[in-house]
Amino acid sequence: MITPKSQVFAACRSRPFTLRTFGTSISGMTNIPAKRGLARNTANYGDKDFALYLRRSFAKSMGYSQAMLDRPVVGIVDTGSAYNNCHRTMPELIEAVKRGVLGAGGLPMPFPTVSLCEPSLFPTSMHYRNLAALDTEAMLTAQPMDSAVLVGGCDKTVPAQLMAAASADVPSVQLVTGPMLATPFQGERLSACTDCRRYWAQYRAGTVTEERIGQLEGRLATTAGTCGVMGTASTMACIAEALGMIPLGHGTIPAVHADRLRAAEEAGALAVRLIENPIRPSQIMTAHSVENALRVLLALGGSTNALIHLTAIAGRVGVKVDLRALNALSDSTPVLVDLKPTGDGYMEDFHAAGGMPALLWELRELLHLDPIDVTGISLGERLVEPSFVDRRYIRTRSEPVSPVGGIVSLFGSLAPRGAILKRSAATESLFEKEARAVVFDGLEDLANRIDGPELDVTKDDILVLKNAGSLTPAGMPEAGYLPIPSRLARAGVKDMVRMSDCRMSGTAFGTIVLHITPEAAAGGPLGLVESGDRIRLSVKDRSLDLLVPAEELARRRSSWTPPAKPKRGWDRLIADQVLQADEGCDLAVLRAEG
Repeated sequence: MITPKSQVFAACRSRPFTLRTFGTSISGMTNIPAKRGLARNTANYGDKDFALYLRRSFAKSMGYSQAMLDRPVVGIVDTGSAYNNCHRTMPELIEAVKRGVLGAGGLPMPFPTVSLCEPSLFPTSMHYRNLAALDTEAMLTAQPMDSAVLVGGCDKTVPAQLMAAASADVPSVQLVTGPMLATPFQGERLSACTDCRRYWAQYRAGTVTEERIGQLEGRLATTAGTCGVMGTASTMACIAEALGMIPLGHGTIPAVHADRLRAAEEAGALAVRLIENPIRPSQIMTAHSVENALRVLLALGGSTNALIHLTAIAGRVGVKVDLRALNALSDSTPVLVDLKPTGDGYMEDFHAAGGMPALLWELRELLHLDPIDVTGISLGERLVEPSFVDRRYIRTRSEPVSPVGGIVSLFGSLAPRGAILKRSAATESLFEKEARAVVFDGLEDLANRIDGPELDVTKDDILVLKNAGSLTPAGMPEAGYLPIPSRLARAGVKDMVRMSDCRMSGTAFGTIVLHITPEAAAGGPLGLVESGDRIRLSVKDRSLDLLVPAEELARRRSSWTPPAKPKRGWDRLIADQVLQADEGCDLAVLRAEG
């Protein structure tokens, strides 16, 4: 919640931006120093004065005054789209950012980039995250701007923008659209998308009618904003705040609150401040701030997707996220936030309970306090004991939701480079299990057979989906939440062990092993698994093993062939360049080392 005493913008208000007066040159043209305002990144015509003259003449055709064109420029990344319900408030957010920029003495210049909405994209939004990052990076570096405000919200948009900011290293402020509000409905509260999945599972089990599921469809998302639970969008907003790219307290403000617009205005003012006192993303997103973000992810019981995104963001600044080190962090970081999908609350409850400032205060003894944020203030200086915390939603370290973190990594013969399990969303009785595999060779095979009466499956089996990773046409979708076969669901089965090389929605739950690396299409052992094989999962030992003799695996490998690559376009670029989950599924050429 924003207060008049907010530390975040104290520095901005105490040191207001002073607009410089520049001299003049030919034809009375204002002589803006090189690398400032519209003089940045001029086109190469072999005559720099002409390039600036031409740029300014075209800018004046849009009605800008000379006084405005003399100002430093703040680029505003606009990811609004009629396809993106999470970004419905984008127009008013952009206007609020512009107010902040103008009031602080800058010239706001909004520009569009790729907009990613999870339910609107085929095959999946993850397939286009790197495209959005590439688009944003290119526009940040190609267009004339001195700083930027990155406005995003839906799952893959914020990580794409942070990846771009890390690579472009243009002083930037992240602004999120904010979560939707939960809707009271017939004695309960509903919000996308955990409640959506809960009711759909009941529909598949035959305990919810078709009429009822149709009625619920119009009640699960009734306001603007991202999913109202601790799904991927909300987790990434909190992580961006933990990294320091969002001012403290701004990441969790609901989309429809007036404070969200005030945060946008302040983001615009801060972006101007960053021109006079540049703080670059590379100074903010460091090894220490990345480790802090991992701690926050674990304490939130946050989305497993965030681990891939944070790994990709860190890779852009040359920081490696070590999945083995993650286990040590997880075992020493309690889950303190009690929200859906693993608890009872919604994002509006977390924000009202104290939000990230309260959570970071509880974690302070586990955090590096030296990282700075976009205001230039260290985390240690920013942390203040909150006057109020609602302990229903943000627990103390002495009374946590869980004494250990929400995510663990697994290694073994089935996952040589690792796999992930969200233990805070799983069934503890399934943590240690050896069972028979029931294998699906891709999404079409899964759809065709999962509910078939001929499927040989029991509740004690392990469901395995392969060939759904980042190298496949499926694009690593959120299909890791394999449905319980309808025959078992109708018999009352609520959870089974499920494994795959794809992802799971941050709003989902269950005993689900994800991101098995290398993926099947990359030649990983997962591609050799057949129905009837035995698999052993041990959360205690952090292990995942395929119990098949080496000679049999060698025989199977001898007949395995890699999938054919797409012939052209973005799909071909992905096939040639995309990395595995333990490296964030970024494009190799876009990482810090290229």
